[in-house]
Amino acid sequence: MPWRINRFSLHSCHRFTMIAAMKHLSRARVSLLPGVVGMLLVCALPAIAGPSGESLRRETVRTAEVLPSRSVDTLQLPTLGDASSRIISPQLERQIGEDFLRQLYASLPTSRDPLLKYYVSVHVSQLATYSELADALLRAVLIDNKEINAFAAPGGVIGVNAGLFLYAEDVNEYSSVLAHELAHLSQRHFARGVEEAQQQTIPTVASLIAAIAIAAMGGGDAGLAALSGVQAAAQARQLRYSRARETEADRIGINTLVRAGLDPQGMPRMFERMHQAYRFTRTPPEFLLTHPLTDTRVADTRQQVRSLGTLPHQRHSPIDAADYALMRARTMVHYADSPQAAVASFEKRLKENPDDTSAEYGLALALAATGKHDAALAITESLLGTDPQKILYICAHAEALIDAGRAGDAANLLSRHLVLNPDNAPLSTLYAQALSAQHQYADAQTVLERQSLLNPRDIDVWYDLAETAGLASDVIGVHRARAEFFALHGSYSRAIQHLEYAQRLISRTDRRLRAQIDQRIMDLREALRTAQS
Repeated sequence: MPWRINRFSLHSCHRFTMIAAMKHLSRARVSLLPGVVGMLLVCALPAIAGPSGESLRRETVRTAEVLPSRSVDTLQLPTLGDASSRIISPQLERQIGEDFLRQLYASLPTSRDPLLKYYVSVHVSQLATYSELADALLRAVLIDNKEINAFAAPGGVIGVNAGLFLYAEDVNEYSSVLAHELAHLSQRHFARGVEEAQQQTIPTVASLIAAIAIAAMGGGDAGLAALSGVQAAAQARQLRYSRARETEADRIGINTLVRAGLDPQGMPRMFERMHQAYRFTRTPPEFLLTHPLTDTRVADTRQQVRSLGTLPHQRHSPIDAADYALMRARTMVHYADSPQAAVASFEKRLKENPDDTSAEYGLALALAATGKHDAALAITESLLGTDPQKILYICAHAEALIDAGRAGDAANLLSRHLVLNPDNAPLSTLYAQALSAQHQYADAQTVLERQSLLNPRDIDVWYDLAETAGLASDVIGVHRARAEFFALHGSYSRAIQHLEYAQRLISRTDRRLRAQIDQRIMDLREALRTAQS
């Protein structure tokens, strides 16, 4: 649609985190170091990310329960009340996370798939309860990109590329990546990175001054050699800190998997397969650029898992392996070269294993995409019959009904299950779609307005609400929803513009609505001033 935010290049996500951090540090008047030292710290901050632009990870301090290791003394685990909280508090990290989310929405293509988004959000929330993370997550974001990647940002933001579903063969491997990211948050690696950079600045500046003095006094090559030595030493320290943080996140992530009842072998298995697959690749996926894998790191995770001995797993885990397999099949259909290719792939899998439920699920989605609705409905109805309360099956059958032109049947199915699962996000989203397909736009708008209250950071809810309000001839509703959509992207001027359009359309007698919009405009103008300061 023409009013949507234009998307930019994918590559600068981590720089956005740093920009947001520096803005907030400036606003908070954090005393780093005066004059040249402060300037050098600002210049050095991007290097906190480690080699090849390592992603920035953080949040919430708690003493880490680290598995036994010969190298544990080198990890410098955080303690309660660590010095990093004096530089960047958890509250400040959360503000940075809010900024980061806005910049992420404005720059990366996020997935609109309601079921995949739901699965990622629920899974991360479940896994977080077994992690060291003390505070609630701000948001889990699913990026519509087939490359493998996951990242954590200050303030409790977890980002996952949909491509991770393609690479992680089971729920244990998938969870191992997210457990690693949760460890970055729980150990507040972002704040600790800033603290480490501050500690390095004084000796680095002293060495730089000495090197410059040598050059100024006619040292020539000696001065240049000294400058190069200073830079190399600073980079070596940053690399050492980066590797220590990655190792620490691996070990704490393994503990999280164990507590969640998952197979900790998933982490070394995932790492080893990626390491072998991309070992000699000139342009490895972004995950390996931000999380460098070495033989030592892979071996260390294997050693940590071996030290645990035999553990029960999966049978007692609340994280369902079958659900992951369904979502993996869904992602395969989304990124298939064509729906026909997806049909052939899943038919082949079913010939090899007729009991492969995830292959049945994927085949149904692929058949629906090719227009073979009767065949798709036969499969989704059969799956729903095996577990009538499973939300993933309910939604799959509802989607197949809508695609087959049976929106009324889909609406009836979804409304029944919304009684049992009130306000469930994917059920509500599909229910609104089914109502719109029957031209019941006002009812669909009501459903989406409720979702906008429950999920105010979901950009797709606001987008769908604006479109549906337009179909319902609610022009004020269109502008209000678009304003929130643009505000979530950090485009405050456009958000204010839409609310000013809405102001002109409000009846003089509707004082309550006018007051609501006036107040929202004031809030957005304040946000705009803060962003510009």
